[in-house]
Amino acid sequence: MQSDESQPRRRPGALATEILTVLSEAAAALTPGEVLELLPRARKLSYSTVVTTLTRLWEKDAVTRHRDGRAYRYAAIGDPSSLVAWRMSRLLDAEADHASVLTRFVSGLSEQDERTLRDLLADES
Repeated sequence: MQSDESQPRRRPGALATEILTVLSEAAAALTPGEVLELLPRARKLSYSTVVTTLTRLWEKDAVTRHRDGRAYRYAAIGDPSSLVAWRMSRLLDAEADHASVLTRFVSGLSEQDERTLRDLLADES
């Protein structure tokens, strides 16, 4: 099987991110077919790829779903900032050394973002 070099391989999690974005921007829950139609893709994806990704997102509690006839309709759990926070938590959970990851994360923040984070942490105390 030949690979299509004009179509670069997606980064891990890129399709899930695109699907979460489509769902968060939708006015109502969407079927997998509706999600497929709304994805900003130059490359054609299969319906089953979208269904598999939606199912995995549902299993990770990133989306909700309910039956609508023979299909499911999916919706994002929250707004775009909630989705980013969810993604950040998932990335942190993938690493054993949370302190090292958080230290590097904070050291890479702009002064304003670091100040905002410190203010948020102070408010939690």
